Amino acid sequence: MKCTIDSRELEVNEGESVLQAAKRFGIEIPHFCYHAKLSVAGSCRLCLVKVNNLPKLMPACNVIITPNMVIETQAEEVQRARRQVMQFIMLNHPVDCGICDKAGECTLQNYQQDYGAPQAISIDPKIRRRKLHELSPRISLDNERCILCSRCVRFTKEISGSAALGIVDRGGHSHVDRIGALPFDDPYSDNVIDICPTGALLSSEFLYKSRVWFLEPVRSVCTGCARGCSVQVWRRQKHREPRAPGMAQPNVAYRVTAFDNPQINGPWLCNKGFDLHKAMAQPRVLAARVAGAEVPVDQALDAAHALLVAARNPAALLSAQASNEELDAFAAAFGTRLRVYAKQDDRPAEGEVVEDRFLIRADKNPNSFGVQAKFGAAPFDAAAGHDVVLVWGALDDPALLGAAKRVHLAAFEAPTLAAADVVIPISTTFERSGSFSNFEGTRNDFTAVFDKPQTVQHAANVLARIAS
Repeated sequence: MKCTIDSRELEVNEGESVLQAAKRFGIEIPHFCYHAKLSVAGSCRLCLVKVNNLPKLMPACNVIITPNMVIETQAEEVQRARRQVMQFIMLNHPVDCGICDKAGECTLQNYQQDYGAPQAISIDPKIRRRKLHELSPRISLDNERCILCSRCVRFTKEISGSAALGIVDRGGHSHVDRIGALPFDDPYSDNVIDICPTGALLSSEFLYKSRVWFLEPVRSVCTGCARGCSVQVWRRQKHREPRAPGMAQPNVAYRVTAFDNPQINGPWLCNKGFDLHKAMAQPRVLAARVAGAEVPVDQALDAAHALLVAARNPAALLSAQASNEELDAFAAAFGTRLRVYAKQDDRPAEGEVVEDRFLIRADKNPNSFGVQAKFGAAPFDAAAGHDVVLVWGALDDPALLGAAKRVHLAAFEAPTLAAADVVIPISTTFERSGSFSNFEGTRNDFTAVFDKPQTVQHAANVLARIAS
């Protein structure tokens, strides 16, 4: 059906709200409480618009378009209402943008610049509230900055299902807080940081680490489970890196946020995904080893090649953390020369949510589907009498290999590497580009966040070298 927004005749979908239609056609209507994946609250009143034949301004988020409806988003009374709403919201806001981590990506800051009055007219002192209260070990709550949009409350009720947050007290005393004495241990809690339009909910881990305008996001994929959620890894911009002696911090991922991917995770992410940069910061294997002694990487590659050539019954344990492109490189390098087995690199940690009905999957690896689609799902056969095993990725129990010699491609240090005959350091997901196939077979691409260390090799290159 047709409607008119700001003199533009548009074709809209039945059941679409004014705000949804306007967003789809690139018409900006400012809003705080509305979120596409949450119920409509209609509480902030910033999205008021003028609708034909109605005596007062209407909230665009809650008005469903009818045929031939005429809407004005820039009328003088609409602009006046926006200024008044912004003045009301800013009445008790501390305006501490200079120290607020949300500065630079704050919706309230942007809207005050675009729609607010040039200066406040109130002469009354601002009401003071709790500053940087520990809502949980992961999240700091600043009630002075909260505008009571209720996005966080609706998220815990409608999306994560924990119903852990609410707006308590009444009138000028209303504030967001935990409900009851229970801790805010929602496994999806960090999403409320992303959807908060102000600096009220902040990551305690990222607090005061960097200004966001010094950073840039790189699209990647969470390796925490078989869902393979799309994420953004935030690194320092090259021209913003510290140059003073002793201040350089190369290859630091400052934070991880969700990347909206409707096919896989939508705009949401579990806390393990938000901690992906911590997992990638584990102690690294940075030097090749032969018989436990550090050697030049070429010597280790030659030793690995010699072991595989001399083997009578070689096998390979493939990594479920390997990309599809690396698995193709393995097939191209070895063909059918090795008997191939699948393995789980990572398993649930103590206290971790193993699986739920939302995003979290029991398989804690991003590409088990890709491995099994190309090479099957057979577990290692200890009775097969293999004399050399190429191990790619983590290995829980080396005793499973028996007396077989081991060539191990590893990115992170582990006690099990000590007994390997050859260890070759390989790059992490943050240091290469490629794709994973999640548990449904959906392909998801990721981009290198950092350059790999010079002593570290890409697995695809290693496989070609030790096979030829």
